Amino acid sequence: MNKHVLHLVLARLVIAVITLVIVSFTVFAATVLLPGDVVEILLGQAATPEAVAGLRAAMHLDDPAIWRFFRWLAGILTGNFGISYANNMPVADLIGPRLLNSLKLAGITTVFSVPIALSLGISAAMWRGSWFDRAVTVLSIGVVSVPEFMVATSAVLVFAVYLKWLPALSFANEIHSFGQMLRVYAMPVITLSFVISAQMIRMTRAAVIETLNTPYVEMALLKGASRARLVLRHALPNALGPIVNAVALSLSYLLGGVIIVETIFNYPGVAKLMVDAVSTRDLPLIQTCAMLFCMVYLLLITTADIIAIVSNPRLK
Repeated sequence: MNKHVLHLVLARLVIAVITLVIVSFTVFAATVLLPGDVVEILLGQAATPEAVAGLRAAMHLDDPAIWRFFRWLAGILTGNFGISYANNMPVADLIGPRLLNSLKLAGITTVFSVPIALSLGISAAMWRGSWFDRAVTVLSIGVVSVPEFMVATSAVLVFAVYLKWLPALSFANEIHSFGQMLRVYAMPVITLSFVISAQMIRMTRAAVIETLNTPYVEMALLKGASRARLVLRHALPNALGPIVNAVALSLSYLLGGVIIVETIFNYPGVAKLMVDAVSTRDLPLIQTCAMLFCMVYLLLITTADIIAIVSNPRLK
């Protein structure tokens, strides 16, 4: 790795760290501005003013917001995510099992959707202008136009209500066989695959077509290289950076889609936990879940940018 590439990688990492600090401040400010008083929610409407004031002081909610922010940020950096207001237990203990479930769902969706999307995108670029390319383009545009909640609701109506093939709710903790795993994850994975595959197909197709239009690929075509050799040997390695960016951006849509999917299918993941925490104004839990989503998104985008920088032949 030459000095120029190393400088670009380090600069991207510095930008990621600065972005994370800005995001942490935004997340904290947004949760503080949520309507409702968490103390009154915890104590109920019959609470006396003395009890409200005492609990507020015990929870340090009377401290200036800036001091609470730095105290919370220091806890995040040291692995202390605080105590859940509603559950009276460490936030890390609440998130741990839920995070494992969300990672399972994201992993299965990635393994299922990424190979299919990349194959369709690359094949459409290879035979651009053909009926196959037009069919894939129309299908991907149609899928992009449908919101996630519509896909999830339609899947429940078709597969759970009318056909009765799959359960309407996904109980990830009740899996004892491979068949049960398929039944539990089928509809959430299908819904999330709709969310990410269409964008990945279109971006991969565009990246490969752009590379196919370069002079060195046209020279290989004039020398008699086959279509498969043009794509796999000449175009694909040089389109690796844009394709990785396409995959990372598409996988980042999982963060938005998983909130809807986990809520509709009652899947016990981090997104469902955060939605439940919002209803009880459990600020430490909301803040930790939101930061977790932001960190995963930033990690995906930063990794894609670094791979694009390292794999760019012009920078070498």
